[in-house]
Amino acid sequence: MEWIYLGMVIFLFVLAAFDLWVGVSNDAVNFLNSAIGSKVARFRTIVCVAALGVFCGAVMSDGMMDIARHGIFRPEMFHFDEIMCIFVAVMVTDIVLLDVFNTLGMPTSTTVSMVFELLGATFALTLLKMQDAPTAAAFGDYMNTDKALQVILAIFLSVAVAFVFGAFIQWLARLVFTFHYRDGRLSRKVGLFGGLAITAIVYFMLFKGLKHLSFMTPEVKDWIDTNVWVVLGCTFVFFTLLMQVLHALRVNVFRVVVLSGTFALATAFAGNDLVNFIGVPLAGFSSFSEFSNAGGADPAAFTMESLNGPATTPLVFLIAAGVIMVVSLATSKKAHNVVKTEVGLARSGEGEEMFGSSRVARSLVRWGNAVGENVVRWTPAAVRSWVDGRFHGESQPEAEGAAYDLVRASVNLVVAALLIALGTSLKLPLSTTYVTFMVSMGSSLADRAWSRESAVFRITGVLTVIGGWFITAGVAFTACFFVALTMYYGGIVAMAILVAAGLFALIHSQRRYKAEQSKTADGDLLFTQMLTEQDTNAILPMLERHLNVASSEILLRYADELTDTIEGLGAESLRPMRRAEKSLRSEKRVLKNLRRRETICLRRTPAETAIRLSTSFNLAHNALRQLHYGLVRISEPALEHVDNHFTPIRTEAFQPSHPLLRWAELARCAADCLRHQRLGEIEGLRNECTRLREEYAQMRRTLLSKLSAEDVNLTAATLHLHIVQEGEQLCVELRRLLGSMRQFREQQ
Repeated sequence: MEWIYLGMVIFLFVLAAFDLWVGVSNDAVNFLNSAIGSKVARFRTIVCVAALGVFCGAVMSDGMMDIARHGIFRPEMFHFDEIMCIFVAVMVTDIVLLDVFNTLGMPTSTTVSMVFELLGATFALTLLKMQDAPTAAAFGDYMNTDKALQVILAIFLSVAVAFVFGAFIQWLARLVFTFHYRDGRLSRKVGLFGGLAITAIVYFMLFKGLKHLSFMTPEVKDWIDTNVWVVLGCTFVFFTLLMQVLHALRVNVFRVVVLSGTFALATAFAGNDLVNFIGVPLAGFSSFSEFSNAGGADPAAFTMESLNGPATTPLVFLIAAGVIMVVSLATSKKAHNVVKTEVGLARSGEGEEMFGSSRVARSLVRWGNAVGENVVRWTPAAVRSWVDGRFHGESQPEAEGAAYDLVRASVNLVVAALLIALGTSLKLPLSTTYVTFMVSMGSSLADRAWSRESAVFRITGVLTVIGGWFITAGVAFTACFFVALTMYYGGIVAMAILVAAGLFALIHSQRRYKAEQSKTADGDLLFTQMLTEQDTNAILPMLERHLNVASSEILLRYADELTDTIEGLGAESLRPMRRAEKSLRSEKRVLKNLRRRETICLRRTPAETAIRLSTSFNLAHNALRQLHYGLVRISEPALEHVDNHFTPIRTEAFQPSHPLLRWAELARCAADCLRHQRLGEIEGLRNECTRLREEYAQMRRTLLSKLSAEDVNLTAATLHLHIVQEGEQLCVELRRLLGSMRQFREQQ
């Protein structure tokens, strides 16, 4: 029997390796976003600095995992087999949950996910034990519910405090440095700022990053606590002088601050959050060791009082964990995707908006505008003019394509470090994910990075991410609750099946993610090139290419959606019709985002060119939108007709040669023509649209003449007539689209 539990421990460590991989992908946003957003150095250099911090933090960590060992449950109340069931359920749920968030590009808290997974699994087994207990017992006898309440409190506290402090400190920093901090007029300000920033980072390292490291003995901690102000004062004086000397030597002090802050946050992440990934497997390993040493004990009767004590992790486990995290950090595409979400929401200026608009966001923007107008009204004109002057001008990032400058990147890191260190010293369980994200959002708002054109999209994104944090807790608890129940009743077989299913889901997610990324890589690359291109005359050819390729892909989807709808209607099959309706629902957002992105690029061309091309550009997008509306007007009544089991339309109306399906083939030909820029074929395609429209018109007249016949089913005939009329309009809009695309080319 012992070999079965040995296999479970091995499974725990295998799952821990996967958990480390996906966990670093999610938590990378905590320490990479400011450095990458400001492009303080090459991406390889940033990753090397962060990797060094991750490895140092992992190797020096003491590896203690009190939450996994006795933070959520009381181990003396559970038997060995129950403890192993809890640990395996937590690890299986954790890797799948974190991978889902990584795939969506949503930063979440690994601490919250692990705590609520432990709560869910423990709650499930507690219910079973209370049911079978010979004497009455309360939940408090089995579970430490205070920890969950602390985590929930930390969510609210982190979100509000970090956002407010990030906004206020960034506003002060911009008043001091303005957007022209590279003009050589910083004098002593940069030395003071650099000294203060590095001192804050050192304070953060002492209280958060190095708090649990192996060389931090109780004597060292007591000495630091006693002499903290002396240490910080000496640190501030030393680094202020050093930063002033570096500035005199023409070294960019802001660059030093950002890279130092990145290293500090990475070290703290590995030194503290490492327990979120390997704490459960190590607790399982410790439990198995105690069980083995007992010599033939019954796993269903052997209680786990030993987990109440602390445990020290062997160095080999720490080194292995550090290596896995470093490799994941350097190679994981999903880590880059999560970073992209936060950098995109904090970006200065226009660009691709990753989120749409929501009613709550629109209400908040409207309320914010009203408050801002009242503040402006009551602010003296002289003060208002001076403040506007400090914020006047464009941001001047150090590197081309940077989302924001080094002043904001420094503020993000310093404020996040200070708040996390302050929360740790006050014994408040602040989450590094929540703090770093909300500081970044607050600083971007104070820096006027959210214009009236982008504010509603940015706020929607922030609300989406915050909502995801709360969903994490609920999903983690619920999923792990049922996984633990399944494993408890299903035994070893259920555990093996669920572990295999979790690994399969992870591998399948990786493959699907790579396939989706390969589809969008070319378009995203071309759009990024247009945003970063300095030669405005070079943007127009790229914009034409982008418009042609995007329109081609949309037409291909339109053709497939019409084909699915018509064939499903003829065969009375709901599956293709529902597939078409779902695709059309998502198409509306695609069209809106495409128009906004390409409008931004068109505005970056010379003014006279943008004015000259705006008519044909907007007509092309209007035609794409009208085609979408026409397909929706066909899909919805057709799906309703089949779903209600109404009398089918006669079968011969849906033969491949029939005009109802020939429009799809014509759209595919037009898509191929646009993709390969064979504009000489456009006139022939437009003539084909005219001929097909005439066939639709003839069909319409024929159907109208038959409606008065007594043997005609009015419901089916009316739907048939409606589809033919919409098909006639589809031909008009496709012809208009092709004409607008040709005109766009000719007017360049």
